Amino acid sequence: MKGLIVRWLILSAAIILASYLMDGIYVSGFFSAWAAAAFLGILNVFLRPVLIILTLPINILTLGCFTFIINAVLLEMASGVIPGFEVYGFGSAVWGSLIISIANWILNSMINERGKFETHYFQRQGPFPRRENFTKPDKKNDTIDLTRKDDDSWE
Repeated sequence: MKGLIVRWLILSAAIILASYLMDGIYVSGFFSAWAAAAFLGILNVFLRPVLIILTLPINILTLGCFTFIINAVLLEMASGVIPGFEVYGFGSAVWGSLIISIANWILNSMINERGKFETHYFQRQGPFPRRENFTKPDKKNDTIDLTRKDDDSWE
């Protein structure tokens, strides 16, 4: 439950960030952003999967870029329902949905299911795995003894 509330607040912050960065998006206050985040969450759960399936051929042809158009439509729908949250123009909705998606992705990648921040460490292993990851073969069953003959063949 705590993770859901934290993600809801993150989506609200992403909507406020989009309103600061875009001239075509207006949020009157935090409560409007909070309500827009709640309504966007409901739309993303119930309506977005249906729209993704219905537009699957064009989504495949555009290599997934049509998903931004779907997100923009959902953002426009939320602005029509929530007072104090306005999106002026479809271009603003597309760019706003892109900003909201990127901010949401970055912030949600740092939060686990319980709503706590977690850090990710990445370590490059190089082109070859380390030697300690290999197991030594059992000499009784896993090895084949070959001897080389004079004519460069093996037996």
